[in-house]
Amino acid sequence: MSSNPRSRALIEKALLLVGRTHKATPEVAQAARDELARWRAGSPEQAQAVEAAQRLWDSTDASALQSSVPLPGSQTAAREGRRRTLGMLGAGGVIAVLAGGGRWYWQQPLEQLALSTGRAQQLDRTLADLSELSLAARTTCTVVVYRNRREVRLSEGEVRFKVAHDPDRPFTVTTEWGQVRVLGTTFTVSAREGHMQVAVAQGRVGVWPRGDAGVSDGAASTGSGSPPVVLQAGEAIHADGQGLGVRRTLPPDDVGAWRQGWLVFDNTPLSEALARWNDYVPQPFRLQDPARLRDLRVSGSFPLRDPQAFLQGLPDMLPVRVTRAAGEPITIELRQQK
Repeated sequence: MSSNPRSRALIEKALLLVGRTHKATPEVAQAARDELARWRAGSPEQAQAVEAAQRLWDSTDASALQSSVPLPGSQTAAREGRRRTLGMLGAGGVIAVLAGGGRWYWQQPLEQLALSTGRAQQLDRTLADLSELSLAARTTCTVVVYRNRREVRLSEGEVRFKVAHDPDRPFTVTTEWGQVRVLGTTFTVSAREGHMQVAVAQGRVGVWPRGDAGVSDGAASTGSGSPPVVLQAGEAIHADGQGLGVRRTLPPDDVGAWRQGWLVFDNTPLSEALARWNDYVPQPFRLQDPARLRDLRVSGSFPLRDPQAFLQGLPDMLPVRVTRAAGEPITIELRQQK
């Protein structure tokens, strides 16, 4: 077969299926084997592409992967297999094989993004798979999309996700305090003030605390283990260094309400509520004595465009007073009891 774009496209398709038979969950791997058998029988060209893809996969550098990838039967057979495959792939195939073979190619990211927002900024981004990400203010995350998985690492802030359904590519979100795996949903994940918060607007997500089977040293996992908690629409949970908190309910419309210009608090610690306001206001809010005020909590919905309305109503909700000084942060302190 001569080197041409069609041959390369067929091999890439075959490599995708071969890779899934080796690296996917048992259910996806079996489906890939079934599809590969049907696809191989479709035409002589497709059969040749499957053989070439398997040779590329088997030619992966054994010095790093010899425990899991079989070596070619002989050096002569390996050279002959590579010669035939290079003839089909052309120059692009040479690069792939020299870099480590089919497994190397299959593991390369299809899309990589480093996203961040500053104070009072929000950002919407649509991935190539049509999943939608919305970043709240002061948020930092990375996104990597592979052929067999999609991974987000949220360092700080909050992201609303609307994930495109793709059972062959699990979608995971990892923070310092745990991991979320999508089971088909719209949801938010926040990482701030020493904890992670997950809230679901539609569908379901699985949640693991840090150190559980689904999370290893902060890295996303595509294993098939069952999550300790599955959240449905209208549910949320908190996770920190001590593990998962108690599941609670909330109105689905409150999930990611900042996208519509609202900050919604539901029995939220005052320190966290102020931190969320500080993502948007030019003059920061601060607690004068955090230790004395740590048990105070606030509930309610407040328009982002009017932080003064929040400050004016705060003394009516809690035993605090608000003080202002030119050029200084706005201070909230405990009100003296009469």
